[in-house]
Amino acid sequence: MKKAGQLIQEAHKIVIKIGSSSLTNRHGLADRQMMRSLVEQIIHLIEANKQIIIVSSGAASSGVATINKWHRKDDVHYKQALCAIGQVELMSAYRDIFWDSSIHVAQLLITRDDLLTPKRRLYIRNTLFTLLDEGVVPIVNENDSVSVEEIEIGDNDNLSAMTADLWSADLLILLSDVDGLYTKDPHQNPEAELITCVQDIKACRDKADIWSKGELGTGGMETKLEAAELANENGIPVILTNSNTENVFSKLINDELQATVFLPQDKLIRSNI
Repeated sequence: MKKAGQLIQEAHKIVIKIGSSSLTNRHGLADRQMMRSLVEQIIHLIEANKQIIIVSSGAASSGVATINKWHRKDDVHYKQALCAIGQVELMSAYRDIFWDSSIHVAQLLITRDDLLTPKRRLYIRNTLFTLLDEGVVPIVNENDSVSVEEIEIGDNDNLSAMTADLWSADLLILLSDVDGLYTKDPHQNPEAELITCVQDIKACRDKADIWSKGELGTGGMETKLEAAELANENGIPVILTNSNTENVFSKLINDELQATVFLPQDKLIRSNI
């Protein structure tokens, strides 16, 4: 059975999705210290000859941190405006932290319509390859300020899987606030058991309770399964683990961290599902 460490070591092109819970404190505001810790670890991966694309949540919470007086407004226009403001703050933080290591970052804001339109999809792909060939780290997010129901992706789990497919990535890593996929919600049930490897996501849904989304994010465990399924269908393995761990990537590489690995069915590896 391939473990997370072997998958990371073998991969050259890695998409890392960082969820809102990994970028915010318990009050729901942007946590630059946590962001710096994750970015510094990502830089170590780059120095190990990995190409990295980041799919980052956190725009809404960064917007709230900037203009807190709007945070209770339910009007969609205010929510989209908060994302527009927060995106600037989020990218500013990424730029500053990466530049400490002389690494440039670039922002790509996309919608489902962009990914489903062949010409736009090609342009996005070409932009990604150009940036990465020049050593720039692309940071992808949904264009929340223009997304409406007809064209929105809706969550960054699925966006990360779509990005991994677009780029033909070797690996997708989903960072969340749980250690992986459990049979039950570990926040609510002490009898929950971690599922360490999945090769049949349909069977997995029958075995595991798919609990609701967290307060700070737009996705939940179901969206992570959807993302893993999409990535696996395109031959891309997926690792789901908890980002709220010191040195999360080095521990993953050394198989010292709990995680769930989702493996494409064409990989003849034993699974515990």
